[in-house]
Amino acid sequence: MIPLTLRQIAEIAGGRVHGNPDVVVDAPATLDSRAAEAGGLFVAIAGEHTDGHEFAAQAVGAGAAAVLASREVDAPAVIVDDVVAALARLARHVLDELEDVTVVAITGSSGKTSAKDLIAQLLEPDGSTVATAGNFNNELGVPLTVLRADELTRFLVVEMGARALGNIADLCQIAPPDVGVVLNVGHAHIGEFGSAEVIAQTKGELAEAVQPDGVVVLNADDALVSAMAARTEAAVVTFGQTGDVRVSDLVTDEQGSPRFTLTNDGRSAQAYVPLIGEYHAWNAAAAVATALVLGVDLATAVDRLARVSPRSAMRMERHVRADGVVVVNDAYNANPESMAAALRAIAAVGGDRAVAVLGEMLELGDGSHEAHVEVGRLAAELGYSRVVVVGEGARGIAEGAGDIAVAVDDVDVAVRTLSASLSGHEVVLVKASRGGRLERVADALLQG
Repeated sequence: MIPLTLRQIAEIAGGRVHGNPDVVVDAPATLDSRAAEAGGLFVAIAGEHTDGHEFAAQAVGAGAAAVLASREVDAPAVIVDDVVAALARLARHVLDELEDVTVVAITGSSGKTSAKDLIAQLLEPDGSTVATAGNFNNELGVPLTVLRADELTRFLVVEMGARALGNIADLCQIAPPDVGVVLNVGHAHIGEFGSAEVIAQTKGELAEAVQPDGVVVLNADDALVSAMAARTEAAVVTFGQTGDVRVSDLVTDEQGSPRFTLTNDGRSAQAYVPLIGEYHAWNAAAAVATALVLGVDLATAVDRLARVSPRSAMRMERHVRADGVVVVNDAYNANPESMAAALRAIAAVGGDRAVAVLGEMLELGDGSHEAHVEVGRLAAELGYSRVVVVGEGARGIAEGAGDIAVAVDDVDVAVRTLSASLSGHEVVLVKASRGGRLERVADALLQG
């Protein structure tokens, strides 16, 4: 973060100073008092279950210079009426001060975090790059990401999520994109949006936010995404099986990593992504298209792809136990598209050794039960030896999977069920929506 005094922050955020107005904040902001950095800003949010104001002293004790708060605390602070709105104003001010930063924004129903991580790694050799940590992609996460940028930052790679119309447009006011990337339109949060068309309308707000001198990168294989070209005056670059950056000859190796040909403007290169799942080929195509826009040549981008590593936790994390059991922790989140992609990826690696531990996919609305049944059917069709279904909301998966499935009530039973039967050669996928917290299964299996 660029150095600012509390007096300056108060002026920017529309608040008042509590304590010494000359205190300087020159390190990133955080919501977690335990993660406060020396010279940083602790953002005190009063939520339903936890009030950040109660941890202000702890944050300052950990090194924070000051607090952004809605009431006085026992620490230097800027007091505002609305902490979230003030945080957004502060982030936009900081970004406006950083004239040499190129903002790359990514959205989509699935794959945002993986694509964000790939884009960041393709750009890092060309300049200091700040990217969203994990999937901090909402009205708090986006400004927190922006506030990690400073005078040395060249690229700011920002993941943007949405739960309602207008969310992406609001985030683009905080971090106006020079390059906007839209990956896909699927069924994530369809229970809140109501239809894929409304999801597309929301995701397309990113295309609308890119100025005429910017670039919009769109998935040519997704009709709802490719149609967004009509919603922008910026240049449009496409990727997919067709488009400007094309994927062909896609195969996966024995580790489940994709190998494929990338073609752009008459030139082709053999590409490899050392991550599990052929769907990373499409994330890679989006990342390469973005890198090309920003001056990286195709050969260099493909070379960098081969050196990427996982950056975000609980996303196809591969661990091998001492007895040979492979546990793939993909428990951060799930929707019908990402669940199908993960199932296919592990089936390609494990064959008849593949086992799935699956939980509920949340926020699917009226089609939830059938969506879970379809996931179970797919697991059976792919040849999984066993599917352990955790929780009442996921029972449709067991219905669809048939004889290979066992439904259990909770994580503890799931762990006992698996531990009693693993022989040492299985590949176990663990996946569910965040609310299921199925990473507990992965953790227990690795400890057992």
